[in-house]
Amino acid sequence: MPHPKEKYWTDLAKKSLVGRKIVSARYMTDAEMNSMGWYSRPVVFQLDNGSLFFPSQDDEGNGAGTLFGQGPKGEELTMPVL
Repeated sequence: MPHPKEKYWTDLAKKSLVGRKIVSARYMTDAEMNSMGWYSRPVVFQLDNGSLFFPSQDDEGNGAGTLFGQGPKGEELTMPVL
């Protein structure tokens, strides 16, 4: 049985992501980066319901983060910060 905190965050992730479609992928604009107080720009993806997601270096939002991924054949799909 997962810890209650893990269950909460897993349920939120499922509610926010499962069944959604990514409709846009781009790098954060300079204006968005500046509004976050960051010095680099991560990948941003937008879902079909208008939600935006982007990686941060920590859960306090202290800077842009790299998005790591793996393709269907095991190939690396890393999206670096700019």
